[in-house]
Amino acid sequence: MLPHLPESRDTMEQAIDLRFDMRNALLPLGEFARIFDALREAERLADAVGDHRRLGWVCGYMSSVFAIQGDYDRAFESGQRALAIVETAEDLGLQVLANFYLGLAQFYRGDYRRAIEFLRKTMAYVDGDRVRERFGLQGLPAVFCRAFLAFSLAELGQFADGIACGEDAVRIAEAVNHPFSQILAEYHLGNVCLRKGDIDQAIRCLEHSLGLCQAIGIPLLLPIVASYLGSAYVVSGRSSPGIRLLEETVETASSMRVMFYQAFQIGALGEAYLLAGREGDAVGLVRRALDLSREHKERANEAWTLRLLGDVHSHSGQAEEASQYYHQARAMAVELGMRPLIAHCHLGLGKLYRRGGQRDEAREHLTAALSMYREMDMRFWLEKAEAEVGTTA
Repeated sequence: MLPHLPESRDTMEQAIDLRFDMRNALLPLGEFARIFDALREAERLADAVGDHRRLGWVCGYMSSVFAIQGDYDRAFESGQRALAIVETAEDLGLQVLANFYLGLAQFYRGDYRRAIEFLRKTMAYVDGDRVRERFGLQGLPAVFCRAFLAFSLAELGQFADGIACGEDAVRIAEAVNHPFSQILAEYHLGNVCLRKGDIDQAIRCLEHSLGLCQAIGIPLLLPIVASYLGSAYVVSGRSSPGIRLLEETVETASSMRVMFYQAFQIGALGEAYLLAGREGDAVGLVRRALDLSREHKERANEAWTLRLLGDVHSHSGQAEEASQYYHQARAMAVELGMRPLIAHCHLGLGKLYRRGGQRDEAREHLTAALSMYREMDMRFWLEKAEAEVGTTA
């Protein structure tokens, strides 16, 4: 608190606000233990003076801490507490904070449709003249909600809307000249392009984002951006630099105890090893990624990892196991509405059945993949599916 001042309501409110400022300063540095302690003390002080509005802000900020720890249930509950307090204490900033972090909790869970609802609400609050306001966050909510909305739309196969939203996020961040917001906007736009298969554009966005991240020093975002860039390098055929980046990323994220991207990062490294012909190194990592995604209830990551396990077993000639994993992944993807993943599962099954001499089954799944890739304008993947169809005919 402020030990040299009398313990009045005014000084206690100042002490709470100082801890909020500490949180925003420490978050980009990845100082999560100190953030947690600061927010717990802010919560104690807010309870002591009966300040429900500031208690709402504590709940909102704690939602982000729980998300970083991979505890998305508590993140969502904390966000809901913040939103409930908004109903009794008029505070636009708290409305922005609560809706954004509720969207974020659903995003990390893989419930993209619900995430989109909260993120669109957030975007409505910070439109027009408010796009430049930070509302108590370390960056611009107008950028943050558009960036996460862009990737949520991409996971549902709505690439045109996702790219437009991601480009808006970058444009706002550049206009305000806010590097933290720009880094976050560019790596999300890069990941949207990566999902779609626009690999060159993805690499341009991600390289620029990583360069900014390194230049201004933001430990929290560095492993996240690097992991996406490493994946883009691997997909583009630049296996060595991609694997090197992903290996560094997994090590850094583990040392920082950042859980909310670990399943993806470990799975991405496993996939890179698989594509490089290192199947023995890949399988352990992919299974670890699956365990992490299930432990933290990251259903979208679980679905993607099941598809990757299908690839691992397909490469190893274990057709029955591969088929099971592809079908499990596809079932989860259908439930979550993840159309790009559904198409990838069809492609995996088509390739698997073609190699097994099951021509009718192969043609059925490859035809489904072709149709979906065309509908979503995923040309990079469409060409791969067309090549498989050519070998099946």
